[in-house]
Amino acid sequence: MNLLGSAVFLLAILLFSTFLNWYVFQAIKTLSLGLTSEKLRQGIYVAYWIIFGGITIWYLVTFLRIFLEGEISTSTQTMLNVFLTVVVTQLVCVVFLFGEDIVRNIQAGISYLVGGAKDFAFPTRKTWVSTLAILVAAIPFFSFVYGITVGKHNFKVHKETIYFEDLPEAFDGFTITQISDIHSGSFKDRAIIQKGVDLAKAQGSDLLVFTGDLVNHKAEEIEPFLDQFEAIKAPYGKFSILGNHDYGDYIPWPNKDAKEKNFEKLKQQHGRMGFQLLLDEHVTIEKDGQMLQLIGVENWGVGFKSKGNLEKALEGTEKPEFKILLSHDPSHWDEEVKKHENPVQLTLSGHTHGMQFGIETPIIKWSPVQYRYPNWAGLAEQDGKYLYVNRGFGFHAFSGRVGIWPEITVIELRKK
Repeated sequence: MNLLGSAVFLLAILLFSTFLNWYVFQAIKTLSLGLTSEKLRQGIYVAYWIIFGGITIWYLVTFLRIFLEGEISTSTQTMLNVFLTVVVTQLVCVVFLFGEDIVRNIQAGISYLVGGAKDFAFPTRKTWVSTLAILVAAIPFFSFVYGITVGKHNFKVHKETIYFEDLPEAFDGFTITQISDIHSGSFKDRAIIQKGVDLAKAQGSDLLVFTGDLVNHKAEEIEPFLDQFEAIKAPYGKFSILGNHDYGDYIPWPNKDAKEKNFEKLKQQHGRMGFQLLLDEHVTIEKDGQMLQLIGVENWGVGFKSKGNLEKALEGTEKPEFKILLSHDPSHWDEEVKKHENPVQLTLSGHTHGMQFGIETPIIKWSPVQYRYPNWAGLAEQDGKYLYVNRGFGFHAFSGRVGIWPEITVIELRKK
C-alpha cells in the first residue's frame, strides 16, 4: 500500500473506531445514571475513554507497523484479534442504540408537531435498551474469545458423497481426503497440528490431496511440521498444488534471487512431506485397469495471482475421461473450469477459510466472505460439474475461528 493509501486507511480506522467508542459510551452513560455517586460515574467515564482510546491508538500504531514491515507478525496478529473482537462487539451494541435513536427521533418529531416548542423535550435513552444492547453484544464478544483460544483448533471432518454417471466402475466408493490452507506460519504448537493430522490419518482414504497455501510467506515456516504431514499415508498417493500465499508475494524480499530461492525451497518441502506437487499438469490414477485423471494447476484467482494454466494441465486428457482438478481458488471454477469444453467433473479448492467467521447451522449458512465468493464453503454443483471448497486447516491474519471451524474433508465418489 502506498503512502497516501496508508494514510487514508489509518484515518478511516481512527474515525470508525472513535464513532463506535462514542456510540457505545452512550449506553455506559445511560446505565451509570443509576449510580448515586457522581464521583464514581465520572471515574467510569474516564476509565472507559482511557481504555478504548488507548486501544484505538494501539490499532493505529500496529497497522502502521504492518504497512512498514510488510507482513503480519505474532505481535501484530494479537492486535488484529483484539480489533475484530472489539469492533464486532461494538457494532452489535450500536445496532440496538441506533435503532433506539431512530425511534427517539420519530417520537421527538411527533411531540414537536403536536405540542410545539414550548413544552418540547427530546426523549431520553431507555435503560432497558442499553442493558439489552450490552447483553446481546456479549454474545459475539465471548464467541470471539472462544474462537481465538479454542475454536481455531476445533478440527471437524466434513464428509460428502458425490454421484457421477461417468465415474469408472472401479472407482465406485473411492475416497479422497482433502486438506487445504495449512498456513503453517500461524502455528506454534506441534500438538495442535498433530490433532488435525491424526484426524486426517484416521479417515484411511484412498487418496490424499492438499489444495494450497502451505505457508503464510516463507518456506521455512513449514519446517517444524514436515514429519507430521509426511506421516499421513494414502495407498493411491499424495498430491498437492500451490496457493496464492506460497509465492511469497506479500512480503518484501532483499532481492529477486532471495524470493526465487524461497519459492524453490517451498516446492521441495512438498516432496519432503511425500506430496507430488502438480504444476499445471496431470497424473493418471489407475485402479483395477480403469483410470481417472488428477489435474493440478498453479494458483488462479480473481483479484489474486492468476498463474495457473488449465489448458496446459489438460493437455493429453480426453473429454470422456473422468477428471478431478485441484485448484486453490474457487473463483477459478466459476470463471473458467465449469465452462471448459473439456469437462472436469470435480474441482477441489480452498482459499476462502470461510473468512474464519460466520454461522453454519442446518438452517443458516452465512459468512461475510459470501459477498466476495459465491461458493465459499462446502459443495456446489452446476450442470453435473461439482466444486468442493474446504474451509481450511489453519488460519491467517485473524488468529481464531468463530463458527467456521478448521476442516478435514472426505469425498466419496460413487457411480450413479
